[in-house]
Amino acid sequence: MTKLSGREIAERAPDGWVFLLGGLQTRLRTGDFATGLALVTAIGAAAEAMDHHPDLDLRYGHVDVRTWSHDVGAVTVRDLRLARTISDLAEEAGVAADRTGIARLEMGLDTPAAAGIIGFWAAVLGTEHRDHDRADEVRDPAGLVPAIWFQRSGSEEPRQRWHPDLWVDPAEVQPRIDAALAAGGTLVSDAEAPSFWVLADPEGNRVCLCTWQDRD
Repeated sequence: MTKLSGREIAERAPDGWVFLLGGLQTRLRTGDFATGLALVTAIGAAAEAMDHHPDLDLRYGHVDVRTWSHDVGAVTVRDLRLARTISDLAEEAGVAADRTGIARLEMGLDTPAAAGIIGFWAAVLGTEHRDHDRADEVRDPAGLVPAIWFQRSGSEEPRQRWHPDLWVDPAEVQPRIDAALAAGGTLVSDAEAPSFWVLADPEGNRVCLCTWQDRD
């Protein structure tokens, strides 16, 4: 299976699905637990038949779904097929697939010497060390602990070492920026937009809003 680009995924994904940090996601607004449980059972049966299995997070009023092809480490056509099947099952159950408000969090650690600290963070978090093209990274195979990636930086003090990277739907970037500015924050840089925007709170702590755009 071939890895799909962010643009290909955005153009071909069913309504209500969004591509975030290597996976295709949606939120099924069930409204109650029983409906969600029945839908999870139906999705499980379909996934078994397709031999392709999503991550499912059942809550009282919704079910979060995330799928990617583990053997490729990315979204492929198998995930698009599974997403369409899940959307069909949700529609039959009278449930809406909604991408509003869905996000993925990872943490960036700015350091001039990543090699000396990666092992520590992998050990203390119980995660795996992976070496990617972008940066060295530690990641939880179960996806429960946010990934940490190590960004090369200078050693000048003072400096902010940690910053959150929040991956969101491109449609949500501007509303979130507007809300952050209204809450007293500042837009530090949009030089890398639409890949990411850097914002800071009133004390200068930074956060990046990230999307799939301009990354292929």
